This record gives sequence, C-alpha cells and structure tokens, in this order.
Amino acid sequence: MAPAGRAVVIGASMGGLLAARALSDAYAEVVLLDRDVLPDGPASRRGVPQGRQLHVLLDRGRQVLGELFPGLGAELTARGVCPVDLHGEVHWYNDGHRMRRAPSDLIAYGMSRPLLEQVVRERVRALPGVRVLAGHEVTGLLLTTDRRRVTGVRVVTADRTELALPADLVVDAGGRGSRSPVWLADAGFRPAPEERVEVDVTYVTRTYRREPGQLEGMLGALANAVPGRPRAGIVAPQEDGRFAVVLSGVLGEQPPTDDEGMAAFAATLPAPQIGALLRTARPVDPPARMRFPASVRRRYERLRRLPEGHLVFGDGLCSFNPIYGQGMTVAALEALLLRRLLAEGGDGLARRFYRGAARLIDAPWQISVGTDLRFPEVTGRRTLRVRLVNAYLARLHAAATTDARLGAAFLRVLNLVDPPTRLLTPALLVRVLRGPRRPEPVPQRPSASSIAR
Repeated sequence: MAPAGRAVVIGASMGGLLAARALSDAYAEVVLLDRDVLPDGPASRRGVPQGRQLHVLLDRGRQVLGELFPGLGAELTARGVCPVDLHGEVHWYNDGHRMRRAPSDLIAYGMSRPLLEQVVRERVRALPGVRVLAGHEVTGLLLTTDRRRVTGVRVVTADRTELALPADLVVDAGGRGSRSPVWLADAGFRPAPEERVEVDVTYVTRTYRREPGQLEGMLGALANAVPGRPRAGIVAPQEDGRFAVVLSGVLGEQPPTDDEGMAAFAATLPAPQIGALLRTARPVDPPARMRFPASVRRRYERLRRLPEGHLVFGDGLCSFNPIYGQGMTVAALEALLLRRLLAEGGDGLARRFYRGAARLIDAPWQISVGTDLRFPEVTGRRTLRVRLVNAYLARLHAAATTDARLGAAFLRVLNLVDPPTRLLTPALLVRVLRGPRRPEPVPQRPSASSIAR
C-alpha cells in the first residue's frame, strides 16, 4: 500500500532523524520541526548541548544505522571517520583490570557527534516526502474534542508567527527536555511512572590534534569509575586527524578544565595511556563541560490510558547515564521497532510501541543502573540479583585480564549485540569462576575498516 498521511517529528537531532527515517516508509509526508537554525555542516548547536562531548555509537547501533541507511559506513569512512575494533584496538580497564585484547568484529566509529548528525540529516533530507523545518518551536499538541487522539501540533516560527500543523501521527523526539509530560497532563492524562537514579555525573571533553606516533598500537582507551575512585576517562579517535579525551566524575567529582589539572586528573586513572596523551597533546578547541544529574526512565507502557496519534521517542522515553554510550543505539533500535509496527498496521500503535520499546530498554537500563548501584551513595533498590550480578562481573573483569573469550563476551553485551543473560552460560560461568590463568592464543580477524564497510 502506498504511503499516505502526514507525520510530524518534534526535534531534528539524532532521535528525530531516526524516527523520521522509520516514518518515511509509511507516510507520504514527514515533517521534522526544530527550534534551532540547523548548520550547513558538522557544527555544534544550542539545541544539542551534549554535541561537543565525546560520543560513542555502539556496535549494535552501527549495524542498525547501516540497515536504515545503506552504505553509511563507507560514507563516514570517506569523510575521515576511523573504524575501531573495540576489542582489538582499545585498552579496557574495567575495575582497574586491563582486559586482554583480541581481534573482533565489534566495530565502533571514531567521529564527532556533529559529523554523524550532519551525515544522517543529509540522508534523511533526501528521502521522498521528508521536510526539515528549522526555527520552528512546538508549543503544544492539538487534540480531538474528546481528547482521545492527538491531531497535530501548535508551532511558533522564528518570526513569532503562530500556526497549527495537522498530523496523523506526532512523534516527540525532543530528548531529555521532552515537553510531552506537561502537554499530556494539561490534556487530562496521568503522568507516566518514572524511575530515576541520581548519579550526578560531570564530564569534560576536549579535542586534540593527532600527532605522528600518538595512539600508536591502539585506537582508544577506557578506565571506568569504581566505588572509592569515582573517576573515569576515555580516549577515542575522531575525523580530520583528531582525537578526543573525556574525563568524568560521579557523585559530585569535578574534572578540571585547565591543561595541567586535566593531566593530573588523568594520571590518577588506571589507564596510563590517557595521562600520557594529555601530557603532550595539542588541543584544537576549548574544553566542554557538562553535568548529568540522573538517569530517568518514563514507563509509558504502564499507563492504562494513552492518546492515539502520539509517541514519545528516544531520550524522552529513557535518558541513560551518558558514560555508557547507549542513547543513540537505543534510539536506532526504537526506529527499527517503529518501522516494523507501522508496516504491520493495526490499531493501538502507541501501546504496541511503548511495550516493544520497554523490552528494548530493559537490557541497557539493567546494565547502566546495575553498574551505578555499585556506588553506595547512589540511591536505589539493590536486589539480590543486582548484588550477585555485580559480584560476578567483578570476577569476570579479573579473569578477562588473561581470558580473551570473557572480554569478548562482556563487550558483546555492553554493545547490545547479546543479552546480559549470555554472560551466565555454563561455559562462561566455569571460566569466570576459574579466574585468571595462562593466556590462550587469540585468532586473527579481518581489519576494522573492512568490517565497517
């Protein structure tokens, strides 16, 4: 059946772009509305304050983006993006234990968030029937008189003109600042139950020029925060011969923004590569600091009454602790879900979408929240399962210093390729309980660049 009708997407950042891609197969017209003036090239903008921070697209996200936008990997590589073998080319220090490296097919892209967003925006703009309207701020929803269905949005343009834009479906991809909770409350709907985990993360990203010899023998390094040492750091390559370093602290720990302070902060991390880089690196821009107070999950799937013609998408559904890099990948998975549900047809789209999205969110939420609950200062319910899983992972990280198979299994779960239950198979249980031992030979795999294409 030929596409028909109009869908409106609130927000033209990554979540909105991915939603628009899913909608373009089912609707004759898809309109993306964003209050910002969108840049012509890869540049940071006010509506995406996190754009200057280091971003990671997990391997599962890379796969989904390639499905939604065929050839995207080759296009990114042509623009200077560096494919990275996440197991073979990254030094992982989990709980202070250095994971044994081995070649893998887990690939990430080393790039800035503005470049990824620009490339995807160009792809979405080229889709038939898609329009991107910058300088258009959504101020409210249009509803039927019985308030059972959303029929469009109220908009204010850059010149302060007010207009009503009818739509068959409205998707709110406005991110953490989603106004849907307020709009729906004004329309008489109960608020979605919220789960909130206060982590008080502060992170500082700075970009540097990559000199000859820098990152030699590796294309990334990561050291995580642990109880008693609430500091973390990541190094990752970016386009145009640059690399980025992010330093972070949880529970009020504040990374500095001056060169000397950043180098001293990095020197306290278990990954010596990060401190060594900062002692000699040449910055290309000022540091960017950002604070993330809490992970928030809104459980729309638990509401008994929902308006049809309206969906909340991406960070508006669940805003993860950014240290784990899950947000863009989960949004991409939600786009696949939405595309499938629209192709199937039928009534009750909102309820079907929220139930499916909840299942997608469960695993990454379990990973991030379970890890954050290791810190006694973080308020939350520590079930027996959470305590046992965290104790098990501590043993796994110790064993992965010599056992590359355990490192590979952990990274596949972290990258949302495998479910967390995969770490509890009998074969892996035996290897974890056996602990560190003499390393086994590791197989050779194709290069990251050939896999990414």
